Order: sequence, then C-alpha cells, then structure tokens
Amino acid sequence: MTFFLIALAVILVTIGLVKLVDKFIPSKFKPILTIALWLLIAFLGYQTYMSIYEPIQFNKVKKKRYAVVIESLKDIRDAQLAHRQVTGKFASNFDGLIKFIDTAEYTLTQRRDSSIIDEVLTKRYGVDTTKEIVIIDTLGTVAVKDSLFKTSNRYKTMMNVPVGEPGAKFEMKSGFLEQNNIKIPVFEALVKKEVLLNDQNKDLIIQENQVVSVDGVNGDALKVGSMDEVKTGGNWPKTYGDSE
Repeated sequence: MTFFLIALAVILVTIGLVKLVDKFIPSKFKPILTIALWLLIAFLGYQTYMSIYEPIQFNKVKKKRYAVVIESLKDIRDAQLAHRQVTGKFASNFDGLIKFIDTAEYTLTQRRDSSIIDEVLTKRYGVDTTKEIVIIDTLGTVAVKDSLFKTSNRYKTMMNVPVGEPGAKFEMKSGFLEQNNIKIPVFEALVKKEVLLNDQNKDLIIQENQVVSVDGVNGDALKVGSMDEVKTGGNWPKTYGDSE
C-alpha cells in the first residue's frame, strides 16, 4: 500500500512536469522530454498496477496450493493415528508408516456387560452374590489400508509434497513427551511455505511467513501434529476444513 501511494504521487508529479515542460521548455527540447516523462508515467502506472494485482494472484495461488497440501497432511495424520492405535506409538519415518499400512490390521471388538458369581462374597454371606463385569469379544480383523484408503494407493506417495518445489518431501518426526511421569507419543509432519510457493514473489513469501491471523496459516510452514505439545491437529484455519 505504501508503494502504491508513493507511485501514485510520483505519477501525479510527473503529469505536472509534463504540463510544465509543455509550457516553459523550448520547443526543440519538448518532444524528447515529453516522451521520457510519459514513459516514466507508463512505467510507474505498470508498477502501481502490479503492486495491486500481484498480491491478489499470490493469494489465489497460495490458497489453491495450501488446500492440496492440507489433504496430504490429513492422510499422514490418519495413517499416524492408526499406527499409534495399533502399536502404541507414532512412526518415525515414511518407509515404516507405508509398510505398516500395507500389512497392519485393526482388531474388531465388541464390548458387553455381564454378571458372574462373586465367589468371595458368596462364601462370606452364604448366598449367591453376583458382580458386574465387562466382556470384550473379538469379532475379527480389518486391514488398516482398507479402512483408511479403501482402493486408493495414494498413501504410497504421501511423503511427496504435491505442489510447489519439484521433488520436495514432507518433513516428519516422532517421539515422546513426558507428562506426570507418563511418556505420551507425539509426531509432527510439515512443509515450509517457501517450498510450496517457490515460484512466487519472494517479498510476498516473506510477508506470508510472518502471518499471525485467525484466518491464515500462522508461521513459516503448514504442519500437522507437534513435537512440543500433545496435539494431532493442523495449523490451518477452518476455512480450509477441519484441522482436527
């Protein structure tokens, strides 16, 4: 906006100079100076137009690419949550996570309430006394792959960043956080914004990295999970869909 105001002011000053040239400069110099000043006006007009147009286009590209990447991050999160459910921890790398999806199965169970004779109380009181218990029946298994991805094989390439810098990969790590002497598994997967917007205006990328807004993606990366706190949500706003 500052550049826009400066350029507009310069354009108005230049137009004023054109008029002054036309009025006070000798006739033999007028054509050259007039052409030069009009060229300057055209250049500044173009720069002013681009100062408005380029951010608009940048935001369109950004939103489109972010939406695609967020879908990939959701796939990674779903796969990691399945890994934790089955193994008790998150996968540390994509090779292990893909192998898990290819081979792992969920155990299907059914929980039901029942009652049995409480032998201790029955012996103590001399009459049959019952107690309530929970019985968990194993019904069978289902492949993790079928549950999460059905017939799609997109999980095999979920480490690849789908837009932006060619050949870029998501960064992923996992570990444990200790809370109240309990080790809780955590993971994080991310990609830097500069990777997603590698072919865009560098100044606009710098501005995007500094975003702090409820309607924007804060920070310099799109990510899901965290290595610093127990969370599996993403850092994108609701305008891109559910982050949890």
